[in-house]
Amino acid sequence: MRAWSVVTAGPVGTGGLRRLDRPVPVPAEDELLVRVRACGVCRTDLHVAEGDLPVHRPGVVPGHEVAGVVAGAGAAVRGFAAGDRVGVAWLRRTDGTCAYCARGAENLCPASRYTGWDADGGYARYTTVPAAFAHRLPPGLDDVAAAPLLCAGIIGYRALRRVSLPPGGRLGLYGFGGSAHLCAQVAIAEGARVHVLTRGAAARRLALELGAASARDVREAPPEPLDGAILFAPVGDLVPVALRALDRGGVLSVAGIHLSDIPPLRYESELFYEKELRSVTSNTRKDAREFLALAVRHGVRATTHTYPMARADQALADLKAGAFDGAAVLVEDG
Repeated sequence: MRAWSVVTAGPVGTGGLRRLDRPVPVPAEDELLVRVRACGVCRTDLHVAEGDLPVHRPGVVPGHEVAGVVAGAGAAVRGFAAGDRVGVAWLRRTDGTCAYCARGAENLCPASRYTGWDADGGYARYTTVPAAFAHRLPPGLDDVAAAPLLCAGIIGYRALRRVSLPPGGRLGLYGFGGSAHLCAQVAIAEGARVHVLTRGAAARRLALELGAASARDVREAPPEPLDGAILFAPVGDLVPVALRALDRGGVLSVAGIHLSDIPPLRYESELFYEKELRSVTSNTRKDAREFLALAVRHGVRATTHTYPMARADQALADLKAGAFDGAAVLVEDG
């Protein structure tokens, strides 16, 4: 099969990400073999390809927003049949026995493993996933619509819950790509007033179309103090900007797996009055189940731009350049 491989981590477009011939993977006894029908393009894939994240698996196949069908299974798998629609997300495996797993915080498991980083992902015709970490896709969501929900949607949902927004609260979203535009839909459906701060004019237009109360440049102040904010852009310089926009007792949640260095913070203007700064680490399977149910209930839909699998490198370059609003999705190309 044809698959994209991070041969040498480096800037996209320089040849480090290559499409090669690879054997069809063989599922382990507890795994499913999944035929990839669609795979979302996540900023984490860009971090893996460019080396912002350390190499975990040399030559890894990126991609962890996979919508596909079961094409085979290991001997120990029960409850899945060939042709079942499943999603493959970022969190691939945990030990299930550590203190974090025992208290329901499997996203903090020290032995956690990730699709498209520790194991080959969805920029290919086939991938594998432990059956216990496969997500059944809701009926009524086609593959392209479902793919971005499996990381961008889930992580945005966890970041929203980390904000602890009060009912009817004022929420700021810094950056408005694949994850933020899904998070915004959930927040608005739950009664929040959402203010979007982002550099792209197309992204600001999309925010207003989705029901945001305002959309401004990322360096501008929102029109009112915020009860909570989420930083989606991987730009550490924006942390003090967002903290200054918070009202007393407000919470800033940082959603990304990678963030450039945060400049020194001024206690009086940026942290005083019991403001909080929180990070987000991966997600739990419970997060995924809750979010997928909410997405169906509230009609959450990704704004998608499809690319053939053969142009995955271009999709990542366009993501880096901010060339599209919403999310990019790779689809089968024969």
